[in-house]
Amino acid sequence: MRRRAEEALKRKGAFGRDYDLDEFEPGSSEGDTYETLEDITPEQKQTMMNVGVLPSAEERSGSLVYVDNAVVHQSSADQGMELLPTLDAMERYDWLSDYSWRAVPVDKDKYTARAYLEGANGYFIRVKAGRKVEFPVQTCMMIDTEKRTQHTHNIIIVEEGASLDIITGCATSSHANESLHLGMSEIYVLDGGSLSFSMIHNWGEKTGVRPRTGVELGKEASFVNNYVIMKPAGSVQSYPTCQLNGEGAAAKFNSIAISHPGSEIDLGSQVIMNAPHSAAEILSRSITLGGEMIARGRLVGNAPDIRAHLECRSLIMSEEGRTLAIPELEAMYPDVEMTHEAAVGKIAREQVEYLMARGLDEDEAVGMIVRGFLEGSIRGLPESLRQEIDDAVSMANLGN
Repeated sequence: MRRRAEEALKRKGAFGRDYDLDEFEPGSSEGDTYETLEDITPEQKQTMMNVGVLPSAEERSGSLVYVDNAVVHQSSADQGMELLPTLDAMERYDWLSDYSWRAVPVDKDKYTARAYLEGANGYFIRVKAGRKVEFPVQTCMMIDTEKRTQHTHNIIIVEEGASLDIITGCATSSHANESLHLGMSEIYVLDGGSLSFSMIHNWGEKTGVRPRTGVELGKEASFVNNYVIMKPAGSVQSYPTCQLNGEGAAAKFNSIAISHPGSEIDLGSQVIMNAPHSAAEILSRSITLGGEMIARGRLVGNAPDIRAHLECRSLIMSEEGRTLAIPELEAMYPDVEMTHEAAVGKIAREQVEYLMARGLDEDEAVGMIVRGFLEGSIRGLPESLRQEIDDAVSMANLGN
């Protein structure tokens, strides 16, 4: 495997800006550890709170915080679940090698290769068969040092009939703006299991972000992925791939994004339906305020009797902005139901005037329309993500 990774070090990513990895030093894998999240430094605590991670850990089944390349805190309050640093879990369980670097191959591109060769740590979450974890697990990936690369390798396993919610926040500290995040996540939901995975990102205006995510679902398994990025960021490129390998499996990907001036946001997802009666939905809502916004989506039907829908909608609110929607459908059988919609436009003036005639000023009217657009038809968003949308819309002065 090491040889494969070494050979891939010059392999560019399929999409997005090509980063020279030699311009960044690996972040430190050593750091102070904290008994509770309340003990973390005030600035780090505020950074965590900005991405929905609660220092109090109230109504959380577990917490893990990763600063640069060091696990600084881990705790678990549910006996039906394990939460460990990935490297610790690999030492504890020989069988974990069957999952490690399977859903995300080490030689996918230079970013996966570098993470593997640097011995990336991260978090391992395992929910035991039949267990329904009551409260979400929260994790935070934080870059705290300038000109450093953060490498993470996360493995999530939801066993047969189990269920879990995860809230993860990723952020850059104010003094670590120019940095690079290489986040590798492998997710396995076994037969009858369910996982909801919600991410809030708050990077620096010069931060490069290159996550690589692979998901595998068993029979009657379900997976929901919510991805929210509302603040300015340097270059973000994410395109997770989900394999529906079991009959009746279902996956849903929701993304909500604002691209600010100077930002390059390239988001998408791919769902490959390999089993009969599987279903998939990809929903994207985005706004450009002057940055570049690319929304990708690809659905592949490799089995009969499947259902799938892809929808990309974008608003342009600045003449300097650029948006691009790329929907793709591919089917191998005639008896499938696969649809897509894509729309790019602006806020209609008559909508604004209608709300102003009912007592709102222009900023309030535009803000209300934007909130409704971003939440769109994405049902069941966690309250923390709705609050993130409200805060971002309020701060963006969208009516100006």
